Amino acid sequence: MDRMIHLSLRAMQGVMNRQTAIAHNMANADTTGFRAEIVSAQAQYLHGEGLQSRASPNEYVLTADLNPGPVEQTGRPLDIAMNGQTMLAVQAPNGDEGYTRRGDLMMNETGLLTTGDGFPVLGEGGPLVVPPADSIQIAEDGGVWVVPKGGDPNQPQQVDRLRLVNPKGSEVVKAEDTLFRVKNGGALPSDPDARLQSGALEGSNVNMTQALVDMIETSRAYEAQVKLMQSAKEMDDGGASVMQLPR
Repeated sequence: MDRMIHLSLRAMQGVMNRQTAIAHNMANADTTGFRAEIVSAQAQYLHGEGLQSRASPNEYVLTADLNPGPVEQTGRPLDIAMNGQTMLAVQAPNGDEGYTRRGDLMMNETGLLTTGDGFPVLGEGGPLVVPPADSIQIAEDGGVWVVPKGGDPNQPQQVDRLRLVNPKGSEVVKAEDTLFRVKNGGALPSDPDARLQSGALEGSNVNMTQALVDMIETSRAYEAQVKLMQSAKEMDDGGASVMQLPR
């Protein structure tokens, strides 16, 4: 009986994790460059003396859907949409290197280039800082070109190049801060063939219709586990009543 209750509780915990991921996807359906999170389920066995006869399900966010989202033209020079599986390297809060598809770039008062959610953008030599300029343009290969203050508009200068990477062939995982990282640590090499569209933004790849269907199925799965626990209680109560001594 305890096994049934234990397994139901673990299954309910996994279903709750799945619901959280689906709700997070739905909340970010309009977030620039967002990648829908994918929950992975694994069976975990209890090790010890005897047979490994007890396994419990464990569900957690392992990665994300890397399929591209819709691209919208904005005409803004600092908006970029990456082609294919290309990702933009940024600096995570702990100083590590992370990767994102978010392309709504901004420049603060010191010239530091950041993503719309505040992560510093990395160039070939570290965080990318743009000097004071009359105009800025990001080329198809990620090169950052500026016209210096008072300079000739026909003679722009390249100040750096966005560090663009391609995760193909490497295993990347999505962290709680929405950034992708190489599993077990490390960094992806720069991809010289990576290309992007300037003046455009890629939207979220969340399919709201599918997300609603998944949420309904998950709710039903949770209800099924609750009913299973109720059945276990009824069976336990029935067995206890049979074992009672007559008065």
